[in-house]
Amino acid sequence: MDPAKLQALLEAVQAGSTDVDAAMAALRELPYEELGYARVDHHRALRTGFPEVIYCPGKSSAQIAGIFERLIARHDQVMATRCSPEVAQEVQAAVPDLVYHAIPRLLTKGYRAPEAPTAWIAVFAAGTADLSVAEEAAITAEMGGVGVRRVWDVGVAGIHRLLDQRHQLEGVQAVIAVAGMEGALASVVGGLTDKPVIGVPTSVGYGASFGGTAALLAMLNSCAAGLAVVNIDNGFGAGHLAARIARQAVRDFA
Repeated sequence: MDPAKLQALLEAVQAGSTDVDAAMAALRELPYEELGYARVDHHRALRTGFPEVIYCPGKSSAQIAGIFERLIARHDQVMATRCSPEVAQEVQAAVPDLVYHAIPRLLTKGYRAPEAPTAWIAVFAAGTADLSVAEEAAITAEMGGVGVRRVWDVGVAGIHRLLDQRHQLEGVQAVIAVAGMEGALASVVGGLTDKPVIGVPTSVGYGASFGGTAALLAMLNSCAAGLAVVNIDNGFGAGHLAARIARQAVRDFA
């Protein structure tokens, strides 16, 4: 249950517009809901500020649809990651009003960019081939309530393109740098800003990139301070972490 919905429920009980039995029925499955094939964690938004996200690989379309339905009943925004077009079409046929984002392979309900965010991050992507991961990070952060500046195709092979976008680093609380190949973008961005930088290595690259391992090791061995690294292609993890950092920074300095 979203914190705002829980607060509204408690206020309704206090005001007398909702009786205790109705409130108990609403709260009965708050920790988690047993579906047989999944235990849906309705308590996650209260603990972490972000509802449970559905990871699609390994699940049937019927299972994804069932989890979506239970999450939608309690949350305004719900997201499924790594959803193929074929699976998305089947789930959309079962659950109305879902939107498929083809580039990052996300399926969402209620997604909207924040209209007047107080917290901001920037997402830098080295190349167009990295956009699926970069856009996954951006949409995740927006669903986490922060504004996102998207800065695409600024890889170090043409470093003037990156330097022309240095102004995008101003006024944000965190930065995500997404790159495959040798993963150098994260190190360069880390040397240009005092903001925390989250490096996301991608599996983009030729044979010696070893499916993103080269970029991962390069980012882990970076000499740029203030750089943390998530796993290969983990745009969701980077977006989630950046949103937490940005929200916390705004709260701390408000």
